[in-house]
Amino acid sequence: MRIAGLLAAPMAWLVVVYLGALLALFITAFWTVDDFTGQLVRTFTLKNFQEVFSNPAYLTTVLRTLGIALSVTVVCLVLALPLAMFMARIAKPSWRPLMVALVLTPLWASYLVKVYAWRAMLQPESGVIAWFLKPLGLSGPGYGTVGIIITLTYLWLPYMILPIYAGLTRLPNSMLDASADLGASGGRTFRSIVVPMIFPSVVAGSIFTFSLSLGDYITAQIVGGTTTMLGNVVQTTYVTNLPFAAAVATIPVVIVLLYLMAVRRSGALDNL
Repeated sequence: MRIAGLLAAPMAWLVVVYLGALLALFITAFWTVDDFTGQLVRTFTLKNFQEVFSNPAYLTTVLRTLGIALSVTVVCLVLALPLAMFMARIAKPSWRPLMVALVLTPLWASYLVKVYAWRAMLQPESGVIAWFLKPLGLSGPGYGTVGIIITLTYLWLPYMILPIYAGLTRLPNSMLDASADLGASGGRTFRSIVVPMIFPSVVAGSIFTFSLSLGDYITAQIVGGTTTMLGNVVQTTYVTNLPFAAAVATIPVVIVLLYLMAVRRSGALDNL
């Protein structure tokens, strides 16, 4: 109780600052900039949002960003499931701490170092990926949407592996044994027992991978070539048109909030 009391004030301050920043962002999104003076016009208007959703270039960027975030989440899930399954159910218990440490190791490296490393590997002609694929008559993905998805998948994959691993470690062996005793195949056991049990863990991992990918812009700037995401639009417009940049930045926040509301209604967070 005493520790909770000591932490209450810092947590309250953190909430106030965080929510205050979001509120300021939201309010600014409804202002405009005077074209002649460059000064903020603090008058309520939907002009910025109308510009985003009526301009084909900005609307395409919104859909592209959403597609990239969803793709990264799906790819992370496909890669994380077998890895987490091996770590939690197949590997010897004595090896599991080492495997968890290996999964966490990439998180200790600098974000920029990892992205620039992938930039070197994704180079269209001289990159490592192109070098491996050239004997097969194939070309590397190069810089663009695919390169962004590959890089973001590498960056956020640990955030998907660890929750699923934790969920699998809590899966009772008795349930798997009962399923086998009743004659269920491995696939049926996975669909009927494993998937429902680890679904909250998958949701937890997807919150990280989806939200982090949705708000990223540095990766797109380094390995995206001419491909832009919402974060890049914010980066290029906030100096000259802060309200418009705030409107664009509000879109990922709203998308994440809608996703969290859907997840909450599904009840997945209650079982974490």
